[in-house]
Amino acid sequence: MRFSCIHFRCWDNVRKFSSTSMFVPAHEPALESDLRRLEKFLENKPNTLVLTGAGISTESGIPDYRSEGVGLYARSNHKPIQHGDFIKSEAVRKRYWARNYVGWPRFSSVAPNTTHYTLARLERDKRISGIVTQNVDKLHTKAGSKSVVELHGSGYTVVCVGKNGTGCNYQIPRHEFQQILDQMNPHMEDKSTMIRPDGDVELPAEHVNNFKVPTCPECDGSLKPEIVFFGDNVPMPRIERVVRMILQSDAVLVLGSSLTVFSGYRIVLQANELGIPVAIVNIGATRGDTAADLKISARCGELMENLFKK
Repeated sequence: MRFSCIHFRCWDNVRKFSSTSMFVPAHEPALESDLRRLEKFLENKPNTLVLTGAGISTESGIPDYRSEGVGLYARSNHKPIQHGDFIKSEAVRKRYWARNYVGWPRFSSVAPNTTHYTLARLERDKRISGIVTQNVDKLHTKAGSKSVVELHGSGYTVVCVGKNGTGCNYQIPRHEFQQILDQMNPHMEDKSTMIRPDGDVELPAEHVNNFKVPTCPECDGSLKPEIVFFGDNVPMPRIERVVRMILQSDAVLVLGSSLTVFSGYRIVLQANELGIPVAIVNIGATRGDTAADLKISARCGELMENLFKK
């Protein structure tokens, strides 16, 4: 049986989803049996660890990289910024910060969706023990979740990386950094054409050339968002915390991740090694499908909004 919009959600939610779904790939409606299978998987597993990926934030209007037809790779020739390039090149840093500056007001105003709010509810109901997210958008925290590990960092904090990748301890909230950029770039116009998963946007080159970026006020080093860019490593203390969460879990639930990036896929592999059951909900195939005890191909929000609701 397919979900009925009349019985399972109100039409206001349907309209709201339609307005933010441009980055959600084509998919079949979820089956009611999918919901029941997921509920059965989670039953009596209060220490379930949830791993979330970009596929849950697409429903809030933030694109991912890889989704067929709608991901950033499908819509442009853009490749994500590389950590080494950011550290070595002043031009790369200027281009990144100009684009991030323009994109920040939209990115920071994005609201959580059904999946984020449902996970916060499940945490309060002690049905899950915590969340590890690959996303940098803070939507879990905005929704009220407390036990959240941001595997790849957050776009909401700016840190010093010095002049060679090793900086001092200076950091500043991204909103405050935006005010500094405002003062330094009063004539910067929003000529963006496409938002990106990390919050930056596409900008014409002529709007980047004159952009001014401050250096660290304490050591004159370079500043970057506290995001693990491609080519960088997840900090070891964060990895160790995730390992402890896995060891204390009785199940792992993956939501909206293709598990292409190894830092996420590793969690599934570790769960398998420990004999911890794994369930995956994602539109389309994932790298971890063969390791999963349960795989459901569906839009996460469609299942989560009805999960454990009587």
